[in-house]
Amino acid sequence: MDIDDSDDLSADPGSLEDEPPAHSDGANTADVERSSESSARNGTDQSATEPTDASQQSIEDMLLEFDEQQGLIRDRSLLDPNFVVEEDRIVGRDDQLQEVTKMLRVALGDNRPPNLFLYGPSGTGKSLITKAVCHNISRICESRDIQFGTIEVNCQDLDTLGVAVYELAQQAADEAGVEVRVPKHGVATKEKWDELYRIVNENFDSVVFVLDELDMLVGRRDKQDPAFSRLLYQLSRAGANDELDAYISVVAISNDTKMMEAVGSRAVSSFTPEDVHFDDYDADQLKAILRRRQDAFHDDVVDDDVIPLAAAFAAQTHGDARKAIDLMRVAGELAEREGDGRVREEHVRAAQAKVEKNRVLEVVRGISTQKKLCLYATAAVASQSADGTARSTTGYRVYQYLTDAIDADQYHQETYVNKMKELTTYSLVDFERRSHGPSSGMFLEFQFGERPETILETLREDSRIEMVSESEVHSVVKAQIRNQT
Repeated sequence: MDIDDSDDLSADPGSLEDEPPAHSDGANTADVERSSESSARNGTDQSATEPTDASQQSIEDMLLEFDEQQGLIRDRSLLDPNFVVEEDRIVGRDDQLQEVTKMLRVALGDNRPPNLFLYGPSGTGKSLITKAVCHNISRICESRDIQFGTIEVNCQDLDTLGVAVYELAQQAADEAGVEVRVPKHGVATKEKWDELYRIVNENFDSVVFVLDELDMLVGRRDKQDPAFSRLLYQLSRAGANDELDAYISVVAISNDTKMMEAVGSRAVSSFTPEDVHFDDYDADQLKAILRRRQDAFHDDVVDDDVIPLAAAFAAQTHGDARKAIDLMRVAGELAEREGDGRVREEHVRAAQAKVEKNRVLEVVRGISTQKKLCLYATAAVASQSADGTARSTTGYRVYQYLTDAIDADQYHQETYVNKMKELTTYSLVDFERRSHGPSSGMFLEFQFGERPETILETLREDSRIEMVSESEVHSVVKAQIRNQT
């Protein structure tokens, strides 16, 4: 933080140090010095008589004390949703595991596996299954002297095709233990493609490109096809064009079941994937997943009601195993920080509030102000409706109020709806087309994956939304809900 010079008291002409002594007529500097010397000889130095906090510990003492404590968590890697676990810890995905294994196993014979499209809600095992299968293929290929590589990127934070290609090249180089020879910026995308092909050709016999959250790679809006469509086209055509000597397969992973509808016709004809659908986990499956990871904790430190409660919370959010595992981790960490000897129900409830807000923060941090306004308006309606849903027509009228209140651009209702539809890719909101009778017409009904109140609280951290009175928004929402037909 920048510090204003005016905050420096030593430079303040009006500070106490610059004021004359109260009895300036009889006291001078020499008198003050003699008084100080006398106090020192008599052992009455003021600083020596000030009380000290004997309980205050140094940072090192606190670290060593914590290090000596056993804690509750024994193996934190098992509480990481991205950690590749052993096969016997994969629960409720027997069919999908078998399908992916059957299709990718041809790499063991030094052949080209088919392309795959894995789709379904977030946290349903798509990435986990892919990593587990590829990990085993890699181990077996190594014993057969086949150079097999898994090149994985998450497309959520990649904004252009050029950045995505460079990231693939970087991951391929890391897998092979070599260096990338082109810079990330300042060169044409064609040079990045050439570098990717060079690294793959020189270091691998067979490669699986895993493109996680591929639908998030939209790229520049002025292009005819989204960036993920052009990426699929280039990768799936590389082998046919003799640019790659190695066998390559592309595994596209998406939460959006309709992603392939946005893929251009050229990419569709060359990609032609095998589809594998992942549905929601139910509460029983989530309990089984958590029990298979319970040995992440020391023996007999997790109360019996902890796993069922964490599974129940996660089952409310599209059966998200990632959330269930995160809940267990955060609950354990909260219990440790409090010095509790067990993980209890109250720790799970506290973890639920924390994980929920962190997930919303992760989503809203990168979205535009307009999307925030759309989301805030819709969540405000859902928070006051009897069934926790929001009609698009009602949400749009609240959105109009918000844009007027902060003097922001106001989109047409169709654009508002499209912005809300785009937010479904984050698994934060979903929608269904509804009609409540001939007089109401058709509308979209939005449902939220997290509590609308958490979304509202998080969005109010944006300074522009914070300007709007909560009570006024509440009144506007109540009036609009009453006027629903």
